[in-house]
Amino acid sequence: MTQQTQGFLPVSRQDMERLHIEQLDFVYVIGDAYVDHPSFGPAIISRVLESRGYRVGIIAQPDYRDADSITVLGTPRLGFLVSAGNMDSMVNHYTVAKKRRRTDAYTPGGEMGKRPDRAVIVYCNLIRRKYKHIPIIAGGIEASLRRLAHYDYWSDSLRRSILLESGADLISYGMGERSVTAIAEALDAGMPVREITYLPGTVCKVRSLDEISDYTLLPDYDTIRADKKACAESFYTQYRNTDPFSGRRLVEPYSGGCFVVQNPAAAPLDTEELDEVYSLPYMRAWHPMYDEVGGIPAFSEVKFSLVSCRGCFGGCSFCALTFHQGRIVQARSHESLLSEAVQMTEDPEFKGYIHDVGGPTANFRAPSCRKQLTKGVCPDRQCLFPKPCRNLQADHRDYIALLRKLRALPKVKKVFIRSGIRFDYVLADPDGTFLEELCRWHVSGQLKVAPEHVSDAVLSCLGKPEASVYEEFCRRYRKMNEKLGLRQYLVPYLMSSHPGSTMKEAVRLAEYCRDLGYMPEQVQDFYPTPSTISTCMYYTGLDPRTMKPVYVPKSPHEKEMQRALIQYRNPKNQALVREALVQAGREDLIGSGQKCLLRPGRGESGGKEQPRGGAQRGKDAGRQGRGSSGRSRADARQTGADKPAHRKTIRNIHKRKQDK
Repeated sequence: MTQQTQGFLPVSRQDMERLHIEQLDFVYVIGDAYVDHPSFGPAIISRVLESRGYRVGIIAQPDYRDADSITVLGTPRLGFLVSAGNMDSMVNHYTVAKKRRRTDAYTPGGEMGKRPDRAVIVYCNLIRRKYKHIPIIAGGIEASLRRLAHYDYWSDSLRRSILLESGADLISYGMGERSVTAIAEALDAGMPVREITYLPGTVCKVRSLDEISDYTLLPDYDTIRADKKACAESFYTQYRNTDPFSGRRLVEPYSGGCFVVQNPAAAPLDTEELDEVYSLPYMRAWHPMYDEVGGIPAFSEVKFSLVSCRGCFGGCSFCALTFHQGRIVQARSHESLLSEAVQMTEDPEFKGYIHDVGGPTANFRAPSCRKQLTKGVCPDRQCLFPKPCRNLQADHRDYIALLRKLRALPKVKKVFIRSGIRFDYVLADPDGTFLEELCRWHVSGQLKVAPEHVSDAVLSCLGKPEASVYEEFCRRYRKMNEKLGLRQYLVPYLMSSHPGSTMKEAVRLAEYCRDLGYMPEQVQDFYPTPSTISTCMYYTGLDPRTMKPVYVPKSPHEKEMQRALIQYRNPKNQALVREALVQAGREDLIGSGQKCLLRPGRGESGGKEQPRGGAQRGKDAGRQGRGSSGRSRADARQTGADKPAHRKTIRNIHKRKQDK
């Protein structure tokens, strides 16, 4: 590793002069504000390149209406890097109802409008207008999940690879430390960018397949646009080839004699390499140029949190982690995490609370079985769904040891786990020590878990365990808290309108909320983002794993009804709830009975109260609530339980039930 610069990376010509840099090797154009912290992808990629001797400058949120904004750092020697930022620009801008959001947490002061829609495409085209022949490498979550043809929810269409739409030369997909370093070395050696067609973790475009070997040919773009079955089959081929060990090179043809080539994924980092990434000289702060407007809101969420792992073998259908971080879990060493925690405690703003120790799923600290680091993950089987694999090694001992060390640090009062746990993995561990440690030390009154739904038919589409698994976790969680003499509850995250959810299943979910005794303030409606199994179901109406038809609630009105059912107590939802119950043939839930969801209107007779099987389930579940798939959500899901007044109401409800 070479000598690294002190301070922030250059963002202006004045910075370059101060650092005695005549020309940068790479200019990194990003859609977020510049935060030099390892929770922000551009910071990691920039510091990794810097550690290899390359000089990198940052253009954060350039004026996308002015091509000259791309030129402020001059012409880079090797190329431009482009990323929309930590979050997909379309998800960042629009709710699932396609309404414009009011704030952007990754922009100074939370101001909306500093980045364009489809930021990668806009930035790459802006660069190409000014620099005709400079290599452009796109990366980050937005480019990674659009690397091949994909369904675009916002235009309701199947779009081409972002490589073609943006005019970039290469995509560095996934966690790009290996691929971007290899690209830099190839360019630095004088190799033309058009000849870099072979690197793992990259996507390129070619005019001929003469130099491409050992590949699987996907259906061409025109075919999958015309035939949804072919589209589903193509997607599942991609899904089965995301592993760096077993994945094959994929080729997607386009009209005009163009081919998009996806090379196999880059190998995961080992613990030593991951530790090195997190030991680089980050400033761990936003750039001082944002101080006057109050900084970057998203930074406050991660400033006192520790990323202990990456990758997830949970396999939730609605999650894109399989396509981005992959299914092989990689973990940092205890020494690396403790060193960062000690550094954290020296911050003047540290109040004694580590907000999180986790990753996509907090309680995953190792690959799910021994063979994954040599043979990869199974292309046709999941580790936890529909049942835990017999080869699964469910073991929390390493995580427990880490948490104990962190709790013992001077100045640390409490260590929370907020990135979520996978409750079926907890149950798969024959040793109950983790559940006891979790309840005793790492829960503050409520634990949020994500069962997502209560219908097994919907849960199967979600890639989540059967409802009985969550019920068993609720029972064990309740018993453990009773043993410890603690009053702590579960708050479930629930999802409406996922493929497979008919109005019948939506009503069942509403009954679950009734039995639980609370109404979520906000409901997570399924958001069809690129490169997920659920989005493939949404677009094609087929489950790509089985090619069987799946019911998909698509009309905005039906989705409104399904969402309203979960919030049936809200007076504004009465008309929608009534319509939904009638449509589902459940007028028995309109009346004055204890189990009814809605009071009868004027001139309307109340239906008979019918005992429901979910009531007994609610007695257990009502004391509980959140499992996790461990991934970052597009829409932040907040429940009324997050508000102090509502939390008090929930606790009173639970107390009455427990007293009974």
